[in-house]
Amino acid sequence: MTGRLTLVGTPIGNLGDVSDRARRALAAADVICAEDTRRTRKLLTAYDIHPPLLVSVRQHNEQRQAARVLQWLAEGRAVAYVTDAGMPVLSDPGERLVRAVLAADGAVGVAAGPDAATSALLLSGLPAARWCFEGFLPVKGRSRRQRIAALAGEPRTAVLFEAPHRLLRTLAELAAVVGPDRPVAVANDLSKRHERVWRGPIGAVLAQLQGSEPRGEFVVVLAGVSAVARPQTS
Repeated sequence: MTGRLTLVGTPIGNLGDVSDRARRALAAADVICAEDTRRTRKLLTAYDIHPPLLVSVRQHNEQRQAARVLQWLAEGRAVAYVTDAGMPVLSDPGERLVRAVLAADGAVGVAAGPDAATSALLLSGLPAARWCFEGFLPVKGRSRRQRIAALAGEPRTAVLFEAPHRLLRTLAELAAVVGPDRPVAVANDLSKRHERVWRGPIGAVLAQLQGSEPRGEFVVVLAGVSAVARPQTS
């Protein structure tokens, strides 16, 4: 298998965040696999990149499309994979594709780019030496309660993604379980023109956001149980 699969990081909001290496990887690809081809085509057009083949590889067809990717790699083609924003695999499709390629002794590389998790962590002001990524919490049920309960005793800073229509509910449930004084940062629309970060005790941040209609993409950064609360401003 002489081809190579390259996971390419794409902007989470600001088009200027595409790295030179990412652009070269996309321009050199014989095949670009994308979570959403319409969205990716807009990005490629912005950089005047016209791949010979652009195909859909998303959550619901990833396992099936992996067989096609393996065939392309066996033919010696360069294959790039991108998701809608940020790094593939991190709360995005791509994990099954990578496993399939590695299981076939194929080559996998990364053209690193921006991602919301580390961007929010850096902006939070919370301890970043040891942290964990929780992704999206389960929407409901026992698994959601268990995950939130685990965060109450987690010593590391935890990073979560959340949909706008569930943000207030998640913050309220976290406050009830971990306590309203646990430091938190809530980042919205990272790297975009109207980027905002709310910082402070989770109860106070929740009070600031209540009565509003959250829109856009949100990342919640929750201090670990051992963190010392410091005065913070929004």
